[in-house]
Amino acid sequence: MKTIRLRDGKERSLLRRHPWIFDGAIAKGGGDAGETVRVESHGGQFLGWAAFSPASKIRARVWSFDEAQRIDAAFFAARIAQALKARELFDIQSDGRRLVHGESDGLPGLVVDRYGDTLVAQFSSCGAEKWKSVIVDALLAQTGLTRLYERSDASSRALEGLPEVTGWLKGSGDTGITITEHGWKLSLDIAEGHKTGFYLDQRDSRQKFAAYTRRLQFGQVLNCYCYTGGFTVAALAGGAGHVTSIDSSAPAIERARANVALNGFDAGRTTLLDADVNASLRQYQKEGRTFDAIVLDPPKFAPTVTHAERAARAYKDINRLALSILSPGGVLFTYSCSGGISADLFHKIVASAGIDAGVDAFISERMGGAPDHPMTVAFPEGEYLKGLVLVKRVGG
Repeated sequence: MKTIRLRDGKERSLLRRHPWIFDGAIAKGGGDAGETVRVESHGGQFLGWAAFSPASKIRARVWSFDEAQRIDAAFFAARIAQALKARELFDIQSDGRRLVHGESDGLPGLVVDRYGDTLVAQFSSCGAEKWKSVIVDALLAQTGLTRLYERSDASSRALEGLPEVTGWLKGSGDTGITITEHGWKLSLDIAEGHKTGFYLDQRDSRQKFAAYTRRLQFGQVLNCYCYTGGFTVAALAGGAGHVTSIDSSAPAIERARANVALNGFDAGRTTLLDADVNASLRQYQKEGRTFDAIVLDPPKFAPTVTHAERAARAYKDINRLALSILSPGGVLFTYSCSGGISADLFHKIVASAGIDAGVDAFISERMGGAPDHPMTVAFPEGEYLKGLVLVKRVGG
């Protein structure tokens, strides 16, 4: 077994059971792509077994902190079993759910989602890539399913020196799937959709938005960056009078239109726009148009902290515009899925947006990813999705 030895003092994060080892922390040693290496402190103390990534800034990702642990097929079968067992704790009102959430489930670089009778897996690290066939066999054996589609096309693959790969690993068939969520139907395409085909992490937020809509009887709703219309369907299910949905992707808008029809809602209650969100918000502000509820669920503006400053300006601008066109007493559901933007920073950005817009708002709730997308105490980076539910103060 090859060994990497850390620089003096660089063992502290591993002693706190954080799974990442950056290139600058390593004094000597290495391995082949995906190879399991023994990690030692500067003084020779065992710290963990990790998968080596020669091309990545995250040079190694820890599989286990137990010196007696063997990293083999049995290890992956056990970790997958633990991940599946953990999901039994949650009341997930959908047949679309996350089964494995990377580092939070002790499987760095691996994401697995289930859509009905189909699994979709994303292998984004050298370690996960090396054990791919073993992982696939374990997933199918433990779920009893026969179809698994690979969506290893995330940009993080390039950082690992890995090419993008997509396609069926087991089974075959149509990549168009319809799932149920809170009694609604939502169609998606696992080959073409964002992430593994859909934003499963917003499942609870969509349910919450439907509940707010039902309770407060929103008349005019605006869904920005609507993608395939998850929040649009939620608003209509909650009884919204009219929902305006905006996205710059024409295929996403057409999928949103199909999802509205799939649930039997009157098309006259919706306006679906293939347009730029910022330009649309500015136009509504110019026209003096207001909305009773607004959803801001933009794409990732800051993948890392190095992008945070530029992203902060973008988040502030859209939140300022949204607050300015939100009716007094109206509700704003605003999100950031950027790993480089902390929950505290996001709060400050939205607060600054409110000051610039000349309005104040109550924070009704803080939102995060659905529980099948867990964050652990040792890996706070798992909290990538942050959300605030704001109620605009009357006269403020």
